[in-house]
Amino acid sequence: MQPVVSEETEGELRLVKFDTTPIMSTYLVAVVVGEYDYVEDRSKDGVLVRVYTPMGKREQGQFALEVATKVLPYYKDYFQIAYPLPKMDLIAIADFSAGAMENWGLVTYRENCLLVDPKNTSAVRKQWIALVVGHEIAHQWFGNLVTMEWWTHLWLNEGYASFVEFLCVAHLFPEYDIWTQFVTDTYIRALELDCLKNSHPIEVPVGHPSEIDEIFDDISYNKGASVIRMLHKYIGDEDFRQGMNVYLTRHQYKNTFTEDLWAALEEASHKPVGAVMSTWTKQMGFPVVKVTSRQDGNNRKLTVAQEKFCADGKASSNDCLWMIPVTFSSSVSPSSVIQQTVLETKSAEVTLQGVSADEWVKVNPGTVGYYRTQYPPDMLAQFVPAIRDKSLPPLDRLGLLDDLFAMVQAGQTPTVEVLKLMQAFSQEDNYTVWSSIANSLSKLSLLLSHTDFDDLFRLYGRRLMKGVGDRLGWDPKPKESHLDTLLRSLAIDRLCVFEDEAYIKEAHKRFEDHVSGKAPLPADLRFPVFKAVLAKGDEKTYNTMLRLYREADLHEEKDRISRALGAIKDVAVLKKVLDFAMSKEVRSQDTVFVIISVAMSKKGRELAWTFFKDNWQELMNRYRGGFLLARLVKYSTENFADEEHAVEVEEFFKSHPSPGTERTVQQSLETIRLSAAWLERDKEATKAYLTSVSN
Repeated sequence: MQPVVSEETEGELRLVKFDTTPIMSTYLVAVVVGEYDYVEDRSKDGVLVRVYTPMGKREQGQFALEVATKVLPYYKDYFQIAYPLPKMDLIAIADFSAGAMENWGLVTYRENCLLVDPKNTSAVRKQWIALVVGHEIAHQWFGNLVTMEWWTHLWLNEGYASFVEFLCVAHLFPEYDIWTQFVTDTYIRALELDCLKNSHPIEVPVGHPSEIDEIFDDISYNKGASVIRMLHKYIGDEDFRQGMNVYLTRHQYKNTFTEDLWAALEEASHKPVGAVMSTWTKQMGFPVVKVTSRQDGNNRKLTVAQEKFCADGKASSNDCLWMIPVTFSSSVSPSSVIQQTVLETKSAEVTLQGVSADEWVKVNPGTVGYYRTQYPPDMLAQFVPAIRDKSLPPLDRLGLLDDLFAMVQAGQTPTVEVLKLMQAFSQEDNYTVWSSIANSLSKLSLLLSHTDFDDLFRLYGRRLMKGVGDRLGWDPKPKESHLDTLLRSLAIDRLCVFEDEAYIKEAHKRFEDHVSGKAPLPADLRFPVFKAVLAKGDEKTYNTMLRLYREADLHEEKDRISRALGAIKDVAVLKKVLDFAMSKEVRSQDTVFVIISVAMSKKGRELAWTFFKDNWQELMNRYRGGFLLARLVKYSTENFADEEHAVEVEEFFKSHPSPGTERTVQQSLETIRLSAAWLERDKEATKAYLTSVSN
C-alpha cells in the first residue's frame, strides 16, 4: 500500500494527504515531482517496490527492480528486523551530483546508477548498479532507522553500507565473485589514500559545514568497509549478525555513537571489540607487519613486528600501536587459516607447528586484515612457483603483489623487484588479479610518462598481457562467465593503451563496423575501443565521437564516450574536448569526468591544469566546494612528478582558497612530491631493467 491517507480532486487540482512519517532525520526527507514511467513488484514480505524511469524507458528499470525486491527480504533476514515502511521507491534523476541518495523510502539515483538497457549496458555497469542498489537499501537500516549522532560518526552510515552491499550482492550474484573484487575496488583504494600524511582517521572531528563534504571520501567509505570486513572475520558471521540485531533494535529511531555499535558487537561475541576497533577508527593510517622466519626442527618460528606504514617509507615519529588480528596459512593448506593471534605489542614470536623448510608461509590469507605485510627476499621467493601454478589463492596472489608494490612506492624495495614478480603472472586467468596488476601498471605508466623510455615500459606491458588477451579473443564465448567478460574488456583496454598494433588495428576495424551499423560493438568493448580509436585519431575522429554522443539515448553511452575523449593526443583537439566539457551538451555531474579524462594523459595533464586555473571561478560557482570539485582538484594536480609543479599547485591554492577541498589539495601536493622522489630514486635502474628484457 502507498502511505496516502486521502485524495480529493477539485477541478484541475488534486489534494493528497500523506500519512505521518516515522521519527526520522531531516536530511532523509525527499519529494520528487515530475513525469515518470515506473515498473513495480512486491518483495516476498509484501513491500511495494517501484523503480521510476524517464518516460518511455520503464523496461530499463527492470533489473534494479529485481535486485531491490530480493535485497529487502535478504536484509530483513540478515538483521532480523523488517523494513519499517510500506513502500520503497527508486527513482532516476537526470542531473544528480552524487551516485545516489538514501532518502527514506524514496532513493534518488543518477540514471547510470539505476537504469539497465540489455543491449547497451556493460557487465561492469550492471554489477555496479547491483552494488549501488544494495548500498542505498542497506542505509534504510544503517543511517535511516538508526542515524549517527554527528558527522564524526558518518562512517557508521557509509562504512557499514559499503560493507553490507557486498554481502547482499555475493548472495544474489555468486557468479560475480564480488568479495575478491572488494579487495581491488575498496580495500586497496583505502590503503592507497590512508598511507599519506594528509589522510584522516575514520572518526574525524567535524566543526564546520565545509568540512562535511571532505569526509565523504575513500576513508569513510572504503576504509570503513575494510575494517568492518576485518571485524566480521574476527568475531565470525553469527556473532556479527546477532550484534547487528542488538544494535539496530536497541537504537531504532534514535541517534548513535561508534561506541554503541562496539558495545552491541561485544555483547554478542564476548570479544574485546571496542578495544580492538578503537585502534583502527580513532588513529589515522594503518600498520605494516614485518615478518621474518627461521626453521626450528619441524616447526617454523616467525617474528612479526608492527609499525605505521608511511607512503614516504620513513619511520613514523609518533608511537602508533594497533591491535591487529594476524592470521597465517601455508602451502600444505593454502585456503585455510592455520593459526591466528592478536598482535597488541610492537613485536611477537609465533610458532607454526609442523611447517617444513620448503613450505611457503603467508601472513594475512584472504587479504582480510587492514595492513600491509613486508617479507624478506627468501620468504618472497618461495611464493613464485605458487603464483605460477596458481596454488596460491587469488586473493593472496593479488595481496602479495599489491603489498610489494606499496613497498616499491615507499622506497623500501626497488621498482625492478615488482616488475620481476609480475612476470610470474603471465599465465594468470583471474579477472580480479589482473585488475590489481592493471592498477599497478597504470601507476607505473603514469610515473614513467615523465621519462624518455616509456616506450620500453609499453613493450613490457604488451608482453605481459598478450597471453590473456589472445586467450579470450575479441568475441564473447557461448555461456562464458561474467568475470571473463570483464577480463576481456580489461585486457583489450590495456593492450591498446600499451600500443599493441594488432589490437589497435582490430579496434579500428570494429569501430568502423559499429559506426556504419554493420556490427554494433558489444557494450563491454565500447570504452576500450573508443579510447583506442581516439588515441590514434584526429579532429575527424573526434567529430564522429561527438555524433555518437549526440545520437545516444542511454546516458551510460554518453558517459562512456565523454570519458574516452581525453585519449586523443592532438593538443588542438584536446582543447576542444575541454571546451566541450563546460558546454551545455554535458551535464554538470559529468563535466568533471571529461576534464579528468584529459588530465590523465601525458599530452593532456598540463592542458587540463591550465584549463582548471583559467576556469577556476566558474568551477567554484558550479560545484561550491562539493566532492565533485574535490575529485577534479585531485586529478587535475596529482599526476605531476616534479617539485616545480608542486610549488605551482601550492601557490595557486594559497591565492585561490577552496573551502571543502583543503585536504584534497594537501594530499595532491604530497602525491606529487612522492612521485618525484620515486622517479629520482628508481629511474635509472628501471630503465636498465626494461632495456635488458626488451630484446
